[in-house]
Amino acid sequence: MTEPSGRRERKKAATRQKIADTALRLFLERGYDAVGIRDVAAEADVAVTTVFAHFASKEALVFERDQDFERRLTRAVTDRPPHEPLIPALRREVLALVRHCTAEGSAPVRRMIEESPALLAYEESMGPRHARALAAVLSADPRLSRSATACRATARFAVDAYALACRADDPGATVDEVFRMIEAAWEATAP
Repeated sequence: MTEPSGRRERKKAATRQKIADTALRLFLERGYDAVGIRDVAAEADVAVTTVFAHFASKEALVFERDQDFERRLTRAVTDRPPHEPLIPALRREVLALVRHCTAEGSAPVRRMIEESPALLAYEESMGPRHARALAAVLSADPRLSRSATACRATARFAVDAYALACRADDPGATVDEVFRMIEAAWEATAP
């Protein structure tokens, strides 16, 4: 008899989270470069192949919520009420994501990322992918009726607003400033 898929999925998610939590703890305790995948696997009590079944690379362990970030951005578009304008919905979600990345206790992780060329490069590579996913959702939304260029630019600026705000002295003000520009540009492209 096979296990129900709900249980299996919960188990997989719990294993993934255990690996990610273990990796982050080890990275913060010993330093990112001093910890290898084998160290993470041993500490999490899983095989190295299990780590790679859940994470494509060592860098992905640090950014384990990467897919959730993209999903939240796209859902800000697709799940908004029928008459809610796009830009306020996107701004609200980006601000919520920024609050998470700047929450109390996140400074050590941010410092670790800033000190590692590999992590910085990985973080930089995520932005264009997130922007492409968001642009695709914007282009597909019949309520928006904007050009592909307007959708791609808006998506890129929204992702960049997040990145800028996470590093800013005043994250909320940064989100507000960037989204004022995004809204002006979005309105300027109206048919």
